[in-house]
Amino acid sequence: MEEKIYTTDQVAQMLQIHPLTVLNYIKKGRLKGIKLGRVYRVRESAFQEFLKQQESK
Repeated sequence: MEEKIYTTDQVAQMLQIHPLTVLNYIKKGRLKGIKLGRVYRVRESAFQEFLKQQESK
């Protein structure tokens, strides 16, 4: 089964934050992102790991 890949807008909607905040998380290394051309994508596993890290804080 293939892993889902989200856009930064989709991640922002799920977290109810601004898309630029998601980009800042990626650039600061808090959320793993993949740069494809000029846009970033986030694997579902990286998103789930980010959520786990936030729960432990």
